[in-house]
Amino acid sequence: MNIEALYYPAPSRRMASFGSRGMVATSQPLAAQVGLAILQQGGNAVDAAIATAAALTVVEPTSNGIGGDAFAIVWVDGKLHGLNASGPAPQAATIEAVKALGHERMPKHGLLPVTVPGAPAAWASLSERFGKLPFAELLAPAITLAEQGFPVSPTVHQMWAEAFHGYGVHDDTVFAPWFETFAPQGRAPRPGELWSSPNHAGTLRAIAETRARAFYEGELADEIDAFFRKHGGLLRKEDLASFQPEWVQPIGVRYKNHDIWEIPPNGSGMIALQALGMLERLGEEGRDPVETLHRRIEATKLAYVDGTHYITERSQMDPSVEQMLADGYLTKRAGLIGERACDPVHGNPVMGGTVYLATADGDGNMVSFIQSNFHGFGSGIVIPGTGISLQNRGLSFSLDPEHANALAPGKRTYHTIIPGFITRDDQAIGPFGVMGGFMQPQGHVQVITAMLADRLNPQAALDMPRWQWVKGRTIEVEPHFPDHLAQALARRGHHVVKCVDSLSFGRGQIILRDAESGVFCGGTEPRTDSAVLPW
Repeated sequence: MNIEALYYPAPSRRMASFGSRGMVATSQPLAAQVGLAILQQGGNAVDAAIATAAALTVVEPTSNGIGGDAFAIVWVDGKLHGLNASGPAPQAATIEAVKALGHERMPKHGLLPVTVPGAPAAWASLSERFGKLPFAELLAPAITLAEQGFPVSPTVHQMWAEAFHGYGVHDDTVFAPWFETFAPQGRAPRPGELWSSPNHAGTLRAIAETRARAFYEGELADEIDAFFRKHGGLLRKEDLASFQPEWVQPIGVRYKNHDIWEIPPNGSGMIALQALGMLERLGEEGRDPVETLHRRIEATKLAYVDGTHYITERSQMDPSVEQMLADGYLTKRAGLIGERACDPVHGNPVMGGTVYLATADGDGNMVSFIQSNFHGFGSGIVIPGTGISLQNRGLSFSLDPEHANALAPGKRTYHTIIPGFITRDDQAIGPFGVMGGFMQPQGHVQVITAMLADRLNPQAALDMPRWQWVKGRTIEVEPHFPDHLAQALARRGHHVVKCVDSLSFGRGQIILRDAESGVFCGGTEPRTDSAVLPW
């Protein structure tokens, strides 16, 4: 890619970073240092991604953890591979069972939204297939961080404090282990305050020594099973033991002479692909920044209503992924974009709080990796004595049996977390991602269009003010979003709401590789405590 390293049209806190032997980019500097150290010890990009991911469960427990899910796109030896490590609903999880407990929709917190965690299995699967260093060696730095402690960073403190108050509204004793584990002093840790978690370290050690089998079949699985049985939950050891991550072929679209790749459903990456496909069919955006921005927003809205209506387990989707990405359908959807903001509805393609990291090594291998608890710490359920905070992915299930994403035993729900990857002419360009719940596909569209259409370097693309579609004609924009653009969008029928902070607008990382020189160019998120470390 032709990268202009000194052009930053938005206020920037960082310059783009360059390296030739490797690079790690993620939301926590301590975790990025762990990944870089693994590269320098002879590990490859996959080893670095695993070590970084494990470290992130310690230093950013507000967004991910051992009890979360993961997805990865891996470029190794000239080929692209996808890993779906999202866990299914327990076998006892039926619509009838949830309604019998007094719920008309899936609850956000507690035992019921917990699905089988996939993150530990993702680490082990990646290591077994592509790693170079021993698996236990990769988790050792995270174990040290958990045992010896680390100073809490500012954004993590902010999210920790929000979780403390959020879980505090529940008086159920099932949440007591969360407060005992993450707020033993009766509050969230302050910025710069040392935090350690010996129980977390012990769990990571058991995972390291057994290549994650302790979590799914051994003593950790027993602890999880016992807690759920005691408190009336649905998850069982049998659900954990039967889980295996799935290797998948990434799906992609062509945009600006590049191929953009995402994990197929049940992941929501197809939303970003649909939006980019519509924009590609609209042709060059031209020089009018308002028209360009309007089109990007409208394409994203149209893709989002399709995605939230249809995306579920790929084998159960109707219409199919291929139908939703078909040229004729994307052309038809693009034709709905006019001069005014629309109130989007889904089409008919049938004719008749997450962490993201990117790693790269000197051999050209690269990893786009994302793992998440979904909402902050997740369900609020912590298994006593283990440090395991369990996700709440089941919240995305519908209790309407006619809905595409209706709850069913052993089914994987619609997933917000999506790693992205760029190639051109069958050569790797690099990994990218923007974490942040339902913001993620929108963030993917914004950074890809910024780099490939607006020709910004990775750091400049991440610095650009962001917007997010909320519903109907309503979009939210960051505090520093230009007033003249917000006013121009309002004249086109958009309801523009300025937010007071940027926490909900995603946190991204990007690494790009020059095919001729092999030099990496990376950018990291200015909205959080992140770092991109070159070698």
